[in-house]
Amino acid sequence: MSVSSESSWPGHGGRAAPLLARYGLPADQPLVDFSANLNPLGPPPWLDGWLAGAADCLSRYPDPGDDRARRAIAEHEGVAPERVLVTSGGAEAIYLAAGLYAGGHALIVQPTFSEYAQACDHYGLSVASLALGGEAFDLDLDAAERAMTKAEVLFLCRPNNPTGTLIPREAIERLLARCDETGTTLVVDEAFVEFTENDERLTPLLAESTNLLLLRSLTKLYALPGLRLGYLLGEPETVAHLAARQLPWSVNALALELVAPLLADADYLARTRAWLAAQRDLPSRVRALGHAVAPTAANFLLLRGGHDADEAEALFAFLLRRGLLARHTHNFPGLDGRWLRFALRQGPDNARLLEALAAWRRP
Repeated sequence: MSVSSESSWPGHGGRAAPLLARYGLPADQPLVDFSANLNPLGPPPWLDGWLAGAADCLSRYPDPGDDRARRAIAEHEGVAPERVLVTSGGAEAIYLAAGLYAGGHALIVQPTFSEYAQACDHYGLSVASLALGGEAFDLDLDAAERAMTKAEVLFLCRPNNPTGTLIPREAIERLLARCDETGTTLVVDEAFVEFTENDERLTPLLAESTNLLLLRSLTKLYALPGLRLGYLLGEPETVAHLAARQLPWSVNALALELVAPLLADADYLARTRAWLAAQRDLPSRVRALGHAVAPTAANFLLLRGGHDADEAEALFAFLLRRGLLARHTHNFPGLDGRWLRFALRQGPDNARLLEALAAWRRP
């Protein structure tokens, strides 16, 4: 099957139905989903009981004066509550950040999550791309500093989706110094930072720069993508301005009530870290089978599927027929379908993936 247009592929992971139909497979075929970068432990086990007792949240409007969620995040991050804005998932945080510079100029480090460009398009920003280099997907800091002279806002993802690569903190500090010269705002999406091996959060840098916005998602770590819950961190004046632009009641009452108990669940976080430690070697095991894999600091890996998109699609189809759903890369500029992304999962699922990748390599 030849590669068809990018628009015929789902724009996000976790969407099996159109892909099964694409390859003529049954809609009810059992699948292990490696395409969505969610915690495979699933939501915290206490959540079902909590939801049963939280039905009253659904019969009232969110209270705009109730700042318990914001204060819980502030305590978790070690910042003042005035630096926190709770959002309807990471997506709302992205759109709010882009909206600050409507009609202006943006710079996006690519390949990366497509919603930065979509948000910029929504607000009429012209977009220039800065390509990560080579199969290690390194950032050319000199090129970035030159490009920032024409950008009011720079979007980058750390660790980056879909590559999994982590721009070093020292590089971020250099970019922020350049931001002070150019007046550029650096927007860093840290949706996957909780999955890094060490504490790679950039929160301490907020005290050193007024030009930094950090975006977070709670739905990846706690496997709650349907809830839509995230937040952003920044300069108090900027956060207040963004809060004034936020749609009324954009974050529902149920989500707001859930913030504090999620962040207080130290056991869930410990179990997540134990799972990650046990599965961290998956990228090296895939490389040992002869596959090229980008360096990753996240809970997913990026595998080069072949010399071109046709070969990568053949691997994608081979895995799908074995009940393994990968994430295509047709909508990531610079990857053009030649790579496949896989989330780390529990040991037995990862073993199935290794077995299938080994089978693909056999003559």
